[in-house]
Amino acid sequence: MKTALLLLAVPLFGHDVITTKVTWTKEISRLVDRRCVSCHNGKGSFSLLDYASTRPWAKAIKEETGNRRMPPWQAVKGFGEFRDDAGLTQEEIELLSDWVEGGAPEGDSKWLPDGTARPGSTVPSKFSRRWQSATGGKVAAIRPNGLRPGQSAQVVAELPNGGIVPLVWIYRFDPRYLRTYQYRVPVDLPARTVIRVSPVEAGTVTLFAR
Repeated sequence: MKTALLLLAVPLFGHDVITTKVTWTKEISRLVDRRCVSCHNGKGSFSLLDYASTRPWAKAIKEETGNRRMPPWQAVKGFGEFRDDAGLTQEEIELLSDWVEGGAPEGDSKWLPDGTARPGSTVPSKFSRRWQSATGGKVAAIRPNGLRPGQSAQVVAELPNGGIVPLVWIYRFDPRYLRTYQYRVPVDLPARTVIRVSPVEAGTVTLFAR
């Protein structure tokens, strides 16, 4: 019985069939360099710095990125425009999926970018003061530090004239990935603007003035 089980298990260790032209050396290494290695550099978490380190995680990468759990951006795209948006585009998600489903090939090393994938860097943002509704002004960033874990929430600015400005939409807030979201262009909100969080029981956010 044991012999039969071992024989049946052998095909599971065969090589993947390659059915895609997307390779690590051409497309995927560059995508990972831009989006992943600031965290996945072997220091705080497992490494994605080269093909050998990344290949064992291929299926997990497809699942986590496809469900937008990674990178942990949390802000829904199209609801507010932010600088240094770490969330993958739909095209990037599909590229990763095509690579994984196509056998996750390495490709020719001559196509690797100079230095291959390299650790990125992040600069913590600090702001001198909070935005105040009474005076209004330019909102430079927003921080969902008062939301409940696991809560999704939309944050909008209700202008005195009744207009609505979308500020951020957080999906399933995870405090482990708390960040300050900086706007590409500061949002100019007049005095007496009301900031609304929906649903109201989701918690609070902090706005920072430029």
